[in-house]
Amino acid sequence: MLVAVLLVEGCASSRPAPVYGWNWEGPVPDGFYLVRRGDSLSVVAERLGISSRRLAKWNRLKPPYTIYADTLLRTAPPGKTPVRRPAATVASRAAATPTPSESRQPVSRQGEGQTAGRGGREGAGSRRAPSGVGWSWPLDGPLVQTFREGDRTHSGIRIGGSPGDIVRASADGQVAYSGGGLKGYGNLIIIKHNDKYLSAYGFNRRLLVVEGDRVKRGQAVAEVGQGAEGRYLLHFEVRRNGTAVDPVLYLPQRD
Repeated sequence: MLVAVLLVEGCASSRPAPVYGWNWEGPVPDGFYLVRRGDSLSVVAERLGISSRRLAKWNRLKPPYTIYADTLLRTAPPGKTPVRRPAATVASRAAATPTPSESRQPVSRQGEGQTAGRGGREGAGSRRAPSGVGWSWPLDGPLVQTFREGDRTHSGIRIGGSPGDIVRASADGQVAYSGGGLKGYGNLIIIKHNDKYLSAYGFNRRLLVVEGDRVKRGQAVAEVGQGAEGRYLLHFEVRRNGTAVDPVLYLPQRD
């Protein structure tokens, strides 16, 4: 979440904004942009040469101005035809923006360091370069799946659990999303910790917090649920500027 994940605000709908074309497939209509994995509002605004403030207004987005992959973002005022920017200008802006390495999912890469991988590299904000966030493990249980850079099916780690186990906030923050509207995550919690970092908690049986809640590290936010294969577990992601990074590099070491 992830995501962002990594993020979300509702508007006249129980689903998070933007509300246009969830799980969109096919040609993108004029006046819209199809959000891709690695995008954030600021990245899209820079790429299209439109101010972030205008994009947020046209799409009725509120802080933290989160957008999701496979949704449509309005790029012109409602009821107006979008202005076509010269191809050279758009191309030059796109060239200055790092290209996402994976297909679609929430949020952005903004050129502030490479993704943390398991091949001996650590991204900015890992244990070697503090993130400014005090992290803790969200669940006491065995690590049943590890992070794999560039693999959207391994965008986080999975921690084994039992029915009724409590999922806890990994760090202080504000709940940006709480619901079951994102395909592939089940009942999902997303917490914004600061301007760069989000954490996501998927496959929950029951959600204990709602959007807008302020939470403290270690606070109960959900109950462990079942993954796609029926095993009780937590899918946990850490996202830096919307890009999934290896949570193990941020969490305290444990046996």
